[in-house]
Amino acid sequence: THQLKTQILRIYTQMNCTWTNAIKTSKYNLFTFLPLNLFEQFQRIANAYFLFLLVLQVIPQISSLSWFTTVVPLVLVLSVTAAKDATDDIVTCCVSFQGEVLCEPPNNRLDRFTGTLAFSGQKYPLDNEKILLRGCTLRNTEWCFGLVLFGGPETKLMQNCGKSTFKRTSIDRLMNVLVLCIFGFLACMCIILAIGNYFWELNKGSQFTVFLPRLDGNSAAFSAFLTFWSYVIILNTVVPISLYVSVEIIRLGNSFYIDWDRKMYFARNDTPAEARTTTLNEELGQIKYVFSDKTGTLTQNIMTFNKCSINGKTYGEIRKPSGYITNLKTVDFSFNPLADPRFMFHDHALVEAVKLENPEVHAFFRLLALCHTVMAEEKKEGELFYQAQSPDEGALVTAARNFGFVFRSRTPDSISIVEMEKQRSYELLAILDFNNVRKRMSVIVRTPEGKLSLYCKGADTIIYERLHQSCSKLMDVTTEHLNEFAGEGLRTLALAYKDLDEEYFEQWKQRHHEASTALDDRGGKLDQLYEEIEKDLLLLGATAIEDKLQDGVPQTIEQLSKADIKIWVLTGDKQETAENIGYSCNLLREEMNEVFIVSGNSHEDVKQELRSEKGFFNVLISFHHLTMKRFHACILFFFFYLGAYALERSMELEFLKTACMCKAVICCRVTPLQKAQVVELVKKYKQAVTLAIGDGANDVSMIKGTAHIGVGISGQEGMQAVLSSDYSFAQFRFLQRLLLVHGRWSYLRMCKFLRYFFYKNFTFTFVHFWYAFFCGFSAQTVYDEWFITLYNLVYTALPVLGMSLFEQDVNDVWSFQHPQLYVPGQLNLYFSKKAFFKCALHSCYSSLVLFFIPYAAMQDTVRDDGKDVADYQSFALLTQTCLLFAVTIQLGFEMSYWTAVNTFFVLGSLAMYFAVTFTMYSNGMFLMLPSAFPFIGTARNSLNQPNVWLTIFLTSILCVLPVVTYRFLLIQLCPTINDKVQPL
Repeated sequence: THQLKTQILRIYTQMNCTWTNAIKTSKYNLFTFLPLNLFEQFQRIANAYFLFLLVLQVIPQISSLSWFTTVVPLVLVLSVTAAKDATDDIVTCCVSFQGEVLCEPPNNRLDRFTGTLAFSGQKYPLDNEKILLRGCTLRNTEWCFGLVLFGGPETKLMQNCGKSTFKRTSIDRLMNVLVLCIFGFLACMCIILAIGNYFWELNKGSQFTVFLPRLDGNSAAFSAFLTFWSYVIILNTVVPISLYVSVEIIRLGNSFYIDWDRKMYFARNDTPAEARTTTLNEELGQIKYVFSDKTGTLTQNIMTFNKCSINGKTYGEIRKPSGYITNLKTVDFSFNPLADPRFMFHDHALVEAVKLENPEVHAFFRLLALCHTVMAEEKKEGELFYQAQSPDEGALVTAARNFGFVFRSRTPDSISIVEMEKQRSYELLAILDFNNVRKRMSVIVRTPEGKLSLYCKGADTIIYERLHQSCSKLMDVTTEHLNEFAGEGLRTLALAYKDLDEEYFEQWKQRHHEASTALDDRGGKLDQLYEEIEKDLLLLGATAIEDKLQDGVPQTIEQLSKADIKIWVLTGDKQETAENIGYSCNLLREEMNEVFIVSGNSHEDVKQELRSEKGFFNVLISFHHLTMKRFHACILFFFFYLGAYALERSMELEFLKTACMCKAVICCRVTPLQKAQVVELVKKYKQAVTLAIGDGANDVSMIKGTAHIGVGISGQEGMQAVLSSDYSFAQFRFLQRLLLVHGRWSYLRMCKFLRYFFYKNFTFTFVHFWYAFFCGFSAQTVYDEWFITLYNLVYTALPVLGMSLFEQDVNDVWSFQHPQLYVPGQLNLYFSKKAFFKCALHSCYSSLVLFFIPYAAMQDTVRDDGKDVADYQSFALLTQTCLLFAVTIQLGFEMSYWTAVNTFFVLGSLAMYFAVTFTMYSNGMFLMLPSAFPFIGTARNSLNQPNVWLTIFLTSILCVLPVVTYRFLLIQLCPTINDKVQPL
């Protein structure tokens, strides 16, 4: 048994604080949930407003409505939201720890760690390779000793758990402005009615003091003051509290549609689409710019070794004098019992060179078998499975395996390979890691014969800077090959090596150990040592790996382009590779006038190129405008090589103006930070909705932090992008269905919902306003209190939700056939301040009809039996019935897609209204609670009169007649794209 002494952990930090190891990722616990959740909910203006109304309603001198008209909706909203918040809240804790280590202070750097472990009189360096973060898995390890370095809030996990950016849709932001305007409008209406009450009390009020005596000291001014607050309560439905609950339900339903869509399910990986947020669905229908990664997003990220250049000779490209050969016979690797049967190669010359023991070819594949971080798993003799950090490494090691250099296993100190069926073990002395700054990786090994060698692979530009002068001719030839490979869209790496002197290496190794155990500037010291030893390398050749496009990528990009969505590709690949992929995926097309390349290596060069290209665009556009010829969109191709000069503050507007003149933009050699900067630049100055899509950790910054909407591709590079995204799926081609179908439908449904919701509530509220001029501004309600309570919760809730969940102007097939249907969402045509103003005017007109037609019809009217019917209760019943029929018919005009559910909701709500009305106005309810149900017999006495139904019919016709007329003229004189498509 192994025993390890555990000692007290001492962490040297900048603050002398003691923390527990408990990690709390939840916001609430059992005792704080109710107060904290209510506190958060009442930070919403609408909720606080309705709480204020509730307080007013308990004041008898002010309120003319019962308390339940506000309490019931408010409690329902708070309860639903609280249940949702409680479900989302999860508590996570860890266990305690002990140990001893000297390390850096707690920080959020996931890619770097500096520490030293002192044990048994020896110092051992602790770097990022020896640290396990949450979610990491140890493979090929039966047991190990572990020590927790940081606990609780000091862990890197919690250091990175800053407040995530709360993404809100453009409709949300518009709603905030409109709600504030509505509050102002409500205040104006209440002031007008309060002033009316003041003058009415002065002129008419004294005539009623005989049977309505005033309290001592109550003047007309005080009466007007009370009236103001009374009308604040009565007219509160102009900002309905049920609006927010309905919006959340609609968004949740549209999110389920995305989750359930079988046409976005990728059976090969058993991966469905997933809406990871429920708050951004309608924003999917307004996307103007899409920023896409290339590798793993547009391509499959399944790498295959396609070609290579070794010592100035290319392999993998077979030619005859007449051209290329088709239907090539694949290479037979039966001579190698450890070969991967799935590997395919067509150039037999490379196998012959291996069999002839060509020293350069052997050194080439030996480097590929040694210089990597791949782990090998061999469950059965001869059955090898490679686990690589990246698909590139896996493809290169697999290629070396098939050509006779089989990576078999590794330990921390050795690498075992089989060279041409001979087992050899290399002592692993050092690994010089790859990172985004170095862009290369090296290993230092000792051969079984005792020879020291350094093997290095990396980006060609980086390797070339470190080559020996004797390699100049070979470098020129290899550069030509690299350009050919990149022109075919292949991913390239350069390979080099050098032999090391034993004495020099021992000195370097000692300095390397000192640097690796240093606590101050460890990274800088190690970089200097790496630079020192990685020089005067000898070039071996280059590799070319093919990463094929995913299925449907060209068609998807073409469809999105027809929808006027601008697509920018942001990639770290070379210029030639990126350009070739641009043509392959239909981003660049032959009919485009020019492909401009900005590739300056200095501030002034980039500035001059941007201005010259922009000037050319202006001339070209002017020329086509004057000659009335069609202007084919030009493409601007950006080549970031030595730095993002175009993203500097002094040039960012030049960059943006020039880029936005183009149909598409490709940015190559960009870092993850530069990706986020490009997205932020467009988001900041263009005021357009942006979407970022990627599959790897290098895309997280633009997916999570900058773009309005982030989409993660669940591919070969792990789940980092997916976990940071708002929506996820397995293939890029699903993006067109997400935007053109789900996004457009969600935007259409939300806009129709908001227009109709404001219409029905404004109409409902404005009738109160007109009635005030006929009731002495006494704050008497025009409707029954129960109707006021149930109007939004029961009578009109389900029909509008049915429309908002099932509405389709066209089906999904037509959405793809006519992608230009997407454009209205980009232009905010369906719901805007202008649309809101039209809705308010329509409501004003409808409320005038709904009040004055029933008022005139009821005045001096008698029943068939001669009895009087012109009383307040009958008028209230007639008005509210006319209102319900009018808004229901208006809903029917709004809906383009009727389903059985929609029909049931509409007819069922009307039936529910009459059932509830006859029940509440019955003798039995009055006898049980006389004060709560005073409208005894009103329903049966009024609704059996023909003139009442004639009034309902006439009022409904007059309410919808302007809408029908306006839409008919609009379709005839100025049809929209929807009007043109729907009759098809």
